Amino acid sequence: MDAPKYNGLTKVQPTLPSSYYIDPAHHERELEAIWYRDWLYLCRADALPDPRSYRTFDIGSQQVLLVRDNEGTLRAFHNTCRHRGSVLCPKAEGRLRSGLITCPYHSWSYDLEGALVRAPTLAEAVEFDLGAYRLYDVALAEWGGFVFANLLGKDAPPFEGSFDNDSESLDNWPLEDLVVGHVFEKTMACNWKVFWENFNECLHCPGLHPELSELVPIYNRAIMMERDDPNWASHGNTEDPKFKGGLRDGARTWSMDGEAHGPEFPGLSDRDRAAGHTYVMNLPTFFAVGHVDYVRAVRLRPLGPEQTELRAEWLFSPEALADPAFDLANIVDFATLVMEQDATACELNQRGLHSLRHEAGVLMPEEYAVHQFHQWVRGALDNTDARV
Repeated sequence: MDAPKYNGLTKVQPTLPSSYYIDPAHHERELEAIWYRDWLYLCRADALPDPRSYRTFDIGSQQVLLVRDNEGTLRAFHNTCRHRGSVLCPKAEGRLRSGLITCPYHSWSYDLEGALVRAPTLAEAVEFDLGAYRLYDVALAEWGGFVFANLLGKDAPPFEGSFDNDSESLDNWPLEDLVVGHVFEKTMACNWKVFWENFNECLHCPGLHPELSELVPIYNRAIMMERDDPNWASHGNTEDPKFKGGLRDGARTWSMDGEAHGPEFPGLSDRDRAAGHTYVMNLPTFFAVGHVDYVRAVRLRPLGPEQTELRAEWLFSPEALADPAFDLANIVDFATLVMEQDATACELNQRGLHSLRHEAGVLMPEEYAVHQFHQWVRGALDNTDARV
């Protein structure tokens, strides 16, 4: 087995061109290459609790209709009638009055599996086959109670391969049993890629996240992991979190005081508890962080070349939320503070990209994960160009 190596870049790497963050035409290119082809997080499965309940989701110019059928199975379709293209369900959420999806324009009706069952007309249309006009399918996958969709339908790639290769595992967390206890939403004045770049480095942490850097001492050294330090091996005999990662001594979780404020999940390993935070990531839309007492999930959605919607959900055990003494604010206020700080940084970054002189930037050794993200974007764009 090869010895562990230093994580950082060993030579200077260019960033993506500034136009990739500003130009509307390039934004459309990324929608086609990435957002209309990759798996996207929609919502928790329990957000549609009953048969015939539905929700709609905008992704660029596309809209997904998610509905629970009469047997309790989730189904997803493009929110488009096969007659002349009208929107089927104009509201963001609701419950169908019957077991049919009926177009509000000309009353074409579909069952909850997407089959056309009625197309009102006074005269019988020659060679018209109801079976040829099913709703356009959207592929669905459920993971730990999270619902993901892919606009390619039956042509979608396997969901199992969509998580980042460097993601860790949340298998020890009871994800399906957790419920949303708090939601934070914010529209950031930045391109969606700026958010992921900020997420993938900690050079900014000491200056912009003093509270987080105090809780996670290695962040105060402007790095994320032990081997981000070129001299990491010289600290091999210490368990100091400043060098090894993890939370400060005595802290249990991400909260204002570092204390857990609900029952800790019993299935976690010693490694899970020692880490203090365990991340999984599914580009371009989702990451989740497992802590000893809760999980935080974040969904991104591009609203334009220079606007991105961020939605964070805090997931707890039902027992924690039912406890009158449960200190919800102590938990949610901490990550909300961090995300507000990140949003401010991302918006500053976006504004500076408009300089006529700034065609591209440069990456430092610690920004190796930013480079990996840029390579992922370049690969997606190249693959789309090759298909064309």
